[in-house]
Amino acid sequence: MNREYHRWYSPSLGRMMELLLFGHAGARLLVFPTSKGRYYEWEDRGMIEVMAEPIERGWLQVVCVDSVDEESWYAQWKWPGDRAWRHVQYDNYLRYEVYPFTQQNPNPFFITTGASFGAYHAINFAFRHPQLVGRVLAMNGMYDISSFVDGHRDDNVYYNNPVAYVANENDPARLDALRHIDIILTTGENEPQGLRENTERFSQILWEKGIWHALRIWSGWAHDWPWWKEMVRMYLNGPA
Repeated sequence: MNREYHRWYSPSLGRMMELLLFGHAGARLLVFPTSKGRYYEWEDRGMIEVMAEPIERGWLQVVCVDSVDEESWYAQWKWPGDRAWRHVQYDNYLRYEVYPFTQQNPNPFFITTGASFGAYHAINFAFRHPQLVGRVLAMNGMYDISSFVDGHRDDNVYYNNPVAYVANENDPARLDALRHIDIILTTGENEPQGLRENTERFSQILWEKGIWHALRIWSGWAHDWPWWKEMVRMYLNGPA
């Protein structure tokens, strides 16, 4: 399996950023780590091994990025507006640095995925830039960022809070683009900390906007790596 380590100074974030690339061809898959996770998390947790066949066959090329969660939503020592602004800078890094980097692979199909807080990132990037994304697999996530900003409101919070900006989206072109994404949301019957309810609420918002998607509720408690491995096998391991 082709494995490449890449590191560069990010103008968007003002610091060095690292990522791993796996594979040589196929649909481009952008992977986000869990809360405050690192770019090597999916490799360390065995997720890349689960996807070995589609990667080696040239069906998937996987890019695992770093997070800046400790500098953005989880930076409780910062003013909430600064937390949101740091995330905007991260989104710029993804859109204007990582996405063009993936285009070294000419395959036009682009997928985002992540588990837990990584699912938020996968959904938020896909929904902010629906013209770029063909599929999103969001595993056991939460899509309301308001609890991370202590009641603060501004445009940077609003436009990175999927339950808010999707519920109020009325632009026909944006809605049409969102409706063309293949969206898969997963959660567990006994998901912790209200995450099942958060996912079901987000699903209802999507239906109200005519955005078709799959909501998959797994039996019992499915918020951990063994279940996420099974989800990847089920929803990603095949030609796009």
